[in-house]
Amino acid sequence: MTAAPHAPSPIARLGASFAAARAAGRKALAPFVTAGDPDVATSVAVLEAVGRAGATLCELGVPYSDPIADGPVIQASYTRALGSGVTLEHVFAIAKQASAKVTMPILAMASYSLVFRRGIDRFVADAKAAGLAGFVVPDLPLEESDDLDAACRAAELALVRLVTPTTPPERAEAIARKSTGFLYCVSVAGVTGARTELPPGLLDRIAWLRTKTDVPILVGFGISSPEQVRAVAAVADGVIVGSALVRLVAESASAERNETLANVERFVTDLAAACG
Repeated sequence: MTAAPHAPSPIARLGASFAAARAAGRKALAPFVTAGDPDVATSVAVLEAVGRAGATLCELGVPYSDPIADGPVIQASYTRALGSGVTLEHVFAIAKQASAKVTMPILAMASYSLVFRRGIDRFVADAKAAGLAGFVVPDLPLEESDDLDAACRAAELALVRLVTPTTPPERAEAIARKSTGFLYCVSVAGVTGARTELPPGLLDRIAWLRTKTDVPILVGFGISSPEQVRAVAAVADGVIVGSALVRLVAESASAERNETLANVERFVTDLAAACG
């Protein structure tokens, strides 16, 4: 009797998604979706639309009352989600429903306070059971990350680290070497939000980071148009687009859900085309 093939680990699926993009001559596209905005069912449907439109992976924002790096658009989406009663249980439910319907890996972007409050082992176990491929934890210092790092490695989940324009070179190198899944390169100092121009020095910084790590380097913060995606994709391994998509979902909230999903799919399709 032939044994059933072993299912790939979450972090292996994430790696395979990057490999598939490279094989197709494309850079990775990682949209960001706020969990529970405007509601749980719509969030699941939006994730499905993002997957259909050609996203390589997706970040699922976990609503939090005191976000550190998020700009006004994402902050407002978190406030709406929390106001409607969205909890961490809802976030895991969204991830579980969506991950059963899409092939792209989904990673949770969450404040470390949420992880700590639930307990690292329980949070990681619940996330893996929900089908998540890993985490982006923007407010977790490198020096305090060993416990979560060990739990993620044991569960074969990614723990994505962030470097910013103000990160000193020695520290950026240490962060890059510790990151699993991919490295999140923050394009600008400050908070998230769509911007019209890419900052000077970004392309050189990406090139330098590539000499410090073997994981893909994805750039986020301030990228909102296919033109910006194309410029970043020329040198980075992928692009993260958050506020522009969150705003689109918010602006479509009063429309029929099918119209919202059509708008999302069209927007992400244009971004994905710019990654080719």
